[in-house]
Amino acid sequence: MFIYNMCPSAKSRLKSQNLIYILVTGGVISGIGKGIIASSVGTILKSCGLHVTAIKIDPYINIDAGTFSPYEHGEVFVLDDGGEVDLDLGNYERFLDIRLTRDNNLTTGKIYQSVINKERRGDYLGKTVQVVPHITDAIQEWVMRQAKVSVDDDGIEPEVCVIELGGTVGDIESMPFIEAFRQFQFKVKRENFCNIHVSLVPQPNSTGEQKTKPTQNSVRELRGLGLSPDLIVCRCSTPLDTAVKEKISMFCHVEPEQVICIHDVSSIYRVPLLLEDQGIVDYFCRRLDLPIEMRPRKMLTKWKEISDRSDRLLEQTSIALVGKYTKLSDSYASVIKALEHSALAINYKLEVKYIDSADLEPAALQEEPVKYHEAWQKLCSADGVLVPGGFGVRGTEGKIQAINWARRQKKPFLGVCLGMQLAVCEFARNVLGWEDANSTEFDPETKHPVVIEMPEHNPGQMGGTMRLGKRRTLFKSTSSFLRKLYGDAEYVDERHRHRFEVRFFCVFFRIEVFDLWVRTWRGMQYHPEFTSRPIKPSPPYFGLLLAASGKLQNYLQKGCRLSPRDTYSDRSGSSSPDSEISEIKFPSLS
Repeated sequence: MFIYNMCPSAKSRLKSQNLIYILVTGGVISGIGKGIIASSVGTILKSCGLHVTAIKIDPYINIDAGTFSPYEHGEVFVLDDGGEVDLDLGNYERFLDIRLTRDNNLTTGKIYQSVINKERRGDYLGKTVQVVPHITDAIQEWVMRQAKVSVDDDGIEPEVCVIELGGTVGDIESMPFIEAFRQFQFKVKRENFCNIHVSLVPQPNSTGEQKTKPTQNSVRELRGLGLSPDLIVCRCSTPLDTAVKEKISMFCHVEPEQVICIHDVSSIYRVPLLLEDQGIVDYFCRRLDLPIEMRPRKMLTKWKEISDRSDRLLEQTSIALVGKYTKLSDSYASVIKALEHSALAINYKLEVKYIDSADLEPAALQEEPVKYHEAWQKLCSADGVLVPGGFGVRGTEGKIQAINWARRQKKPFLGVCLGMQLAVCEFARNVLGWEDANSTEFDPETKHPVVIEMPEHNPGQMGGTMRLGKRRTLFKSTSSFLRKLYGDAEYVDERHRHRFEVRFFCVFFRIEVFDLWVRTWRGMQYHPEFTSRPIKPSPPYFGLLLAASGKLQNYLQKGCRLSPRDTYSDRSGSSSPDSEISEIKFPSLS
């Protein structure tokens, strides 16, 4: 395998060039992996030494994803600046190891709000405000402005911007964006713009034949709207037959090398390797005139080793995820990724046991006894228990039941956000004897309000009124195991998303973390899963997996170090593409 990297002279040539824009569109159906493919393209280009940013466009009219039910679009991902955005931005951050801002998620609502505010100020000088040119111009201006914002630790302006257009080509709500990019390709010139179209190639079980007609129709519709795909990425269950690839090439007016196959694979970390193996970097070098030189050196070593290692895992540990949105795994996308990162770091295969918390409640025994017993069987057979964040009263008593069981059985437990708040309620009820202890979110009249509404929260408006984004948490105790997991740091900066907090009888402090029961029972108000990375797992989740797999004591005895077989041979480093990557390291116990 070769790596494509730039010598200093090549990099200086790139500095004189314009920003490169890569637009990723989708056809046939939504949810076929545009986000993973966009992230993978960015990962490959970043491994070539380029600074890469990413923008996700969602054509819905909502201003942001903050008021969505997780069953609508999956989890709400939270950024450092408090932006509540689409979960695909989480993929971008995890793959590229970058820090995005709220403006990297563009919605129809944001664009229309911006244009209407300009109209109210009189910025259009009395003209009739229309979709073309005012909305389409606003889209282009937003993209060009945001593409220049640095997302790496070194503060250098991006050289490539990967843009994912959500939904499916042909959707009525995405038409202004398609038109905007039809104009945009001429504004930035052809050598600085590339369109990747992701399409489905179905393979009916009845015949086993790979069908190209949906892709042909999708590309035809895209061309009719003024965009011609440079690469057609075909999502399929099995690798494309050569004849099928040639057929798509012929009917979609592209060379066979411009038809890329991304078939179902064991791990999403194999997707960048699939793209690279099919010559995508060579194509970008020619099509976009990227000054990338080819020389023999390891490329994407991290991704290959993660993928290979994931396939070789034999030992298994299980985590019971007790929540209220368990019917859709995307509702907890970042939580699952954080668990996977940690399990992979200790060389264990992960089994997540999804448990609807309502099924653990006594009422379920009378109404749906089968679900009740199945839920408790899953919980009792798990190696660890995780109660993630959430909103609303439904299922909260079931979560408290699970927390109570974990505490009494001394099972490894992690409570995140609402999970921490409910753990405090459980402790107050069953250890302190405050039988009605509760959160005022669920029982405003409780005599023991151990969780209360934050004074700065605005209850009159739902969107963007929570405590959001990166906040600093100070460790007041030097003996906390969680502190040791963070490398004995005095403080951590993690992302928050909550309206309520644990009550503390002091105006100067907020309780952010608890750590009990011999390092196996802990919780935090913040969401550590949002900053977990494949090769830099989140410390709280890492601690949960260590305890669940029975490796915690060994880890402590070795001074918070893993055995050689549990470490990566490649290097992780900072988010800068130019930085050297060092061996993965976990916190040392002082």
